[in-house]
Amino acid sequence: MQLKSLEDTKNFSKNISKIIKSGDIIFLHGEIGVGKTTFVRFLINHIESKSRIKNSDILSPTFNIVYDYDVGNIKIIHYDLFRLKSYKDISQLGIFETSQESIKIVEWPELIKTKPKDRIDIFFEYSELVNSRKVRVVGFGKWKDYKFNEN
Repeated sequence: MQLKSLEDTKNFSKNISKIIKSGDIIFLHGEIGVGKTTFVRFLINHIESKSRIKNSDILSPTFNIVYDYDVGNIKIIHYDLFRLKSYKDISQLGIFETSQESIKIVEWPELIKTKPKDRIDIFFEYSELVNSRKVRVVGFGKWKDYKFNEN
């Protein structure tokens, strides 16, 4: 799929926000600056708006590694593993040991050895057009047969 503008990214994140719920995990792949955190910002802000909650400033957790957001009765945990260098560093975060009562969004999940069975992987790539991105969505486990491009 092609996201040709910020509005397209906003609509894409809105569509994803409609199907995810507590316990779901999203892995975000792509180079620096390709739009992963922008996608997360739109996703969380849409869930906040739907819950009639003031939109948060969604920052990249690159330096803090993790931010969490309480959105009504949903907790969203946003991880950025870019600065971590080994699986040992990641395992100390306990990403998948925490409660299933949250939505987990993980940027740079490549070092995670044992990936959760049920997850959505979203791959962002630069496009030939300056403000455009190519996006591919792959579902695993319960998401395996979901038609993401039809939303």
